[in-house]
Amino acid sequence: MENSKISVVLIAIIVVAGAGLYFYSESAFQGSSEVFVLHAGSLTKPFHEINKRDNKVNLRLEDHGSVEVVRFISEGGRNPDVAAVSDYSLIGDFLISEEFTDWYIQFARNNVVLCYTDQSKYSEEIDNNNWYKILSKSDVKFGFGNPNADPGGYRVMMVIQLAEIKYDNSQIFDDLIAANTAMKAPEMDNGKYIIKAKTMDQLKPSSEVEVAVKEVAVIPKLETGSIDYMFNYRSIAKQHDFKYVKLPDQINLSRVKHADIYKKVGIKLTGGKVKMGKPIVYGITILNNAKNKGDAVDFLKYLLSEKGQKVLENMGQQPVSPPRTNNKDALPQELQKIVKQVN
Repeated sequence: MENSKISVVLIAIIVVAGAGLYFYSESAFQGSSEVFVLHAGSLTKPFHEINKRDNKVNLRLEDHGSVEVVRFISEGGRNPDVAAVSDYSLIGDFLISEEFTDWYIQFARNNVVLCYTDQSKYSEEIDNNNWYKILSKSDVKFGFGNPNADPGGYRVMMVIQLAEIKYDNSQIFDDLIAANTAMKAPEMDNGKYIIKAKTMDQLKPSSEVEVAVKEVAVIPKLETGSIDYMFNYRSIAKQHDFKYVKLPDQINLSRVKHADIYKKVGIKLTGGKVKMGKPIVYGITILNNAKNKGDAVDFLKYLLSEKGQKVLENMGQQPVSPPRTNNKDALPQELQKIVKQVN
């Protein structure tokens, strides 16, 4: 009987040890440590793809609109290791401080397009000259992200106002936004068009528009046909195989050479911050109080490496090459050699 008990114990030890070896090897393949990343919704697919790869780090990913990402951190709602947003300047607006971080890295670009499917009304007619006329039709429904919480949403407002300049038509914003939400046409301030955002509760969209909490939340609406068109990023269109209208470079927020045009338009968030139009550039940082700083650095090294940049490129997000930073001296040593200082 005693020998039998010993045998059972030995078997149990072997089973537990074997299980331990199995989980260790599984962990070593998938990544040995967890890094909590709070990020923009439009980074969901590329970050999940990176997480599948042997990048030696497990990512715990949580997506929100980028304004919400930085507000969650600055107001104490979340304590991530890494913050990644679709508008790098939000890090400067909300997080650059002794408490949160001293730096950000600009790592990817994007541009705004108008997505649709074969089932969308007038899909065979729409192009980059008549899109705003199609959207103004009473039987067409279109969608976008929350302009007060999501850069994907406030950039749509900028694109529509810039369209008035491009097409010399002062009714486009009125017809598409003011007529369908509680938002009003922009006011002029020192030669700039300033749009005033509203909270989701205040927006009161009509039956002709769909406003979601973030740009990725509009995607199912287009996939199911409950809307005909969706303003979103080119990367989203590529990742979901949507057809899209490529908007003119003078309005799609893609080109540095058109920066002087883009900055003619801004949006004032309900918290008081004013975001001016500029080329779309994503930003990322590691928080000062990150619990897993070493592995967070490993994640950024992978993201900024040739492999990581290839993932971004395949997902429709053009990498910033070389990546750029506002404060090279403050970066972890391993990242300093792969980024360029910008003013």
